[in-house]
Amino acid sequence: MNLSKEAILVLEDGRTFRGLSFGATGEAFGEIVFNTSMTGYQEILTDPSYAGQIVTMTYPLIGNYGVNEEDVESRRPWVEALVVREASRISSNWRATETLDAYLVRHGIVGIERIDTRGLVRHIRDKGAMRSAISTIEPDREILLERVLESPSMQKRELASVVTTGEVFEVPAEGAELFHIVCFDFGVKTNSLRTFARLGCRITVVPADTKASKVLELRPDGVFLSNGPGDPASMADVAEEIRTLADSRTPLFGICLGHQLLGRSFGAATFKMKFGHRGGNQPIKDLATGKIEITAHNHGFAIDSNGLPGNVRVTHVNVNDDTIAGIMHRSLPVFSVQYHPEAAPGPHDAEHHFKRFIDMMKRERSARTN
Repeated sequence: MNLSKEAILVLEDGRTFRGLSFGATGEAFGEIVFNTSMTGYQEILTDPSYAGQIVTMTYPLIGNYGVNEEDVESRRPWVEALVVREASRISSNWRATETLDAYLVRHGIVGIERIDTRGLVRHIRDKGAMRSAISTIEPDREILLERVLESPSMQKRELASVVTTGEVFEVPAEGAELFHIVCFDFGVKTNSLRTFARLGCRITVVPADTKASKVLELRPDGVFLSNGPGDPASMADVAEEIRTLADSRTPLFGICLGHQLLGRSFGAATFKMKFGHRGGNQPIKDLATGKIEITAHNHGFAIDSNGLPGNVRVTHVNVNDDTIAGIMHRSLPVFSVQYHPEAAPGPHDAEHHFKRFIDMMKRERSARTN
């Protein structure tokens, strides 16, 4: 790690931070966001939902346990760049195979450290997530600001096609195969597939633009709508395919972007949040039981409660801001949650939603055979 090399972070409103470079040399542009998790930086780096974004970690020391080959959530890192208060120069963990710095260099990810991340996060909370850039090669703030203002906004931006799989592939069930699930890969995380496999499901993973007719030809017991990046309003065609699947009474389970697309498939609108929810400490209330779950989130868009049709009911809300965190159709076998029940490294309060989907597929199979 070259601690003497300077780096600059410029936000689209002109706010500027100067610090030191770590990771790769170069420039990166993206929406500046923050994550409040204390651990799990490797999972965050490789979560496809962060495509198009520069991530700021609020925890002050990042990289101390290094990086390994087992905890990745996808085939490569998707963040545009990483912002931390202090990047650890060493990795101290028996599972580590390299340092965070070496990992970022290997994947061409630019990083900046030794800046006031608390001040940066307070600014984002006040002004909202916005376009930004990090550079280790252009020190001139004005030149970099011009490039930031020319970069794309996250609103109306479609990114699922960037992160999705290029071809269909299968993940076998662990043990006896009980169900066959088709997963729409909008940016699916590996731990979602692992969790389904542990529950006896064979998963066929298909590209984001797969037609409903092709999915139905596979005769799945259920369809999983994965997490992913970008604005759900830019994916009207996908929402139509999801509605076709729902009307066929194929059980559907959506999370994150899949949740937003499911809402849009039934006519609900979505909106861009001021700074979104990102971290492992979001309190969610189950409206049926009153129980509070602490959950992991990574989203900057949400379903608009004013546009939700009468045949869809809200099942969960975020206690912090009352945004919709879960929906369920009143007559079709369809439900979704805004958060990540597969969260790695955690928390695991919401993992029961996978079992909920299993039970739904059991009921639908029983209804078809009786």
